[in-house]
Amino acid sequence: MTTVLPPSHPAAPGLLRVQHLSRVEDGERLHGLLWRAGDDWRMIGSAVLGGGIGSRAWVLNAQVAHGYRRTDPERHLAGLARDAGARGTGVGLMTAADVRAYGLWCDGGVEAVVTAGLGVRGWAASPAEGTPASAEPGTVNIIVALPVALTDAALVNAVATATEAKVQALLEAGYDCSGTPTDAVCVAARTGPGREVHAFTGPRSVWGSRLARAVHGAVLSAASQAR
Repeated sequence: MTTVLPPSHPAAPGLLRVQHLSRVEDGERLHGLLWRAGDDWRMIGSAVLGGGIGSRAWVLNAQVAHGYRRTDPERHLAGLARDAGARGTGVGLMTAADVRAYGLWCDGGVEAVVTAGLGVRGWAASPAEGTPASAEPGTVNIIVALPVALTDAALVNAVATATEAKVQALLEAGYDCSGTPTDAVCVAARTGPGREVHAFTGPRSVWGSRLARAVHGAVLSAASQAR
């Protein structure tokens, strides 16, 4: 029997409903996207605030000024989330891009929101030496929500699948790069009693393929607005 999957599309989200935030910082109008996920979510991420694997209740993607020089980004993000009324433990990402120009894509119940600042970009494997300081926050930030529970290993694999889809989309959008030095990703999966826990999120698994298509579509959309 052939399984008919819902098509990929930039539809209104059911899981990933982001709230637009606005603030004035050092005389500059800056913006943010806040997803109040609520309870029963486990997330994996590379963000400076709330990174790693664990229960998380919200995700904030905050725009910061070009030439950002604060040395306490974790405290800064926590303060912005608190000011917005977010409660509990969450994830905080930052970017110099205008987060109002975000890409949203849905596939088979998986939803992705992506912001893309592509002014400082390149290939991951570079002959240039690394530096101890953080690079400028140009940044492709990826937030993905799945309506199912995942094992820890599947959460890790989901990050890899999302990254592969990101690179595919950037190349298709005409960018000769694998991303920026400060790209970040956050994958959220449902938890709760009685839920089937899925162990596979590679690009040819059921949920991994949906995740890949959602991220691919959202990155393409965000990259088209970054030009």
